[in-house]
Amino acid sequence: MTPAARQRAKARATPRGPFRFDLPHPCGDFFAVPLDGSLLLPYFSAMATPASKLEHTWIEDLQGLSLGVFLCGIGLHVLTHVGLITGQTAGLAVILSYLTGWSFGVVFFVINLPFYALAYRRLGLEFTLKSLASVTALSVMTEVLPAHFIIAKLDPALGAVIFGATVGLGLLALFRHNGSLGGLGVVALIVQDQTGFKAGYVQLITDAVIFAAALALFPASVVLYSLLGAGVLNMVIAFNHRRDRYIAT
Repeated sequence: MTPAARQRAKARATPRGPFRFDLPHPCGDFFAVPLDGSLLLPYFSAMATPASKLEHTWIEDLQGLSLGVFLCGIGLHVLTHVGLITGQTAGLAVILSYLTGWSFGVVFFVINLPFYALAYRRLGLEFTLKSLASVTALSVMTEVLPAHFIIAKLDPALGAVIFGATVGLGLLALFRHNGSLGGLGVVALIVQDQTGFKAGYVQLITDAVIFAAALALFPASVVLYSLLGAGVLNMVIAFNHRRDRYIAT
């Protein structure tokens, strides 16, 4: 081996600080990986250590609840425009508004009144006040919106998808700021507490009864399109409402 070759071999074998250049890096050849992994410690520490629980400020709660109400209002406006229904308390209000001719906003506000006392006992004052404010704001919005958001033509299937997506996102915003649109979900939690029967099953049974009653009152096509909207809504919630992934309250 010539002196020059020996010098090159020695240079390759000599460590150059804390970096090594013989390992491929996913970001390309211009990045060096520390041997001790020091640059990666914050990343792995964040993965291994649960983040501390964060509290929303009142401004964050206000914008989150307002956005949730706005999205739910848009979705319900689309739903009632195409003549479809949904489940839970909102579904009862929609059906009653169709049958009686009363506005959805008034029916929805009144039908939720009995549930606030139950919500206060089961879920506390903050949740109850936020839910009351959200239901009131949504009732007002659904009264005002038709005069300012006029839909000329909308296919029922597309309307169902729009309803499910917007209301699903709106409910996510409400949930993440400790709010809701009140109603039968509180009853489901109480039934679960007292009997052990899961709240999710209570809500499924309630929705089944509502849609069965709707099938006797409305054409089958209306119920089928409504089920499509309910399916989209539930998928949005199921895929995105994860407490372990969202640490602020």
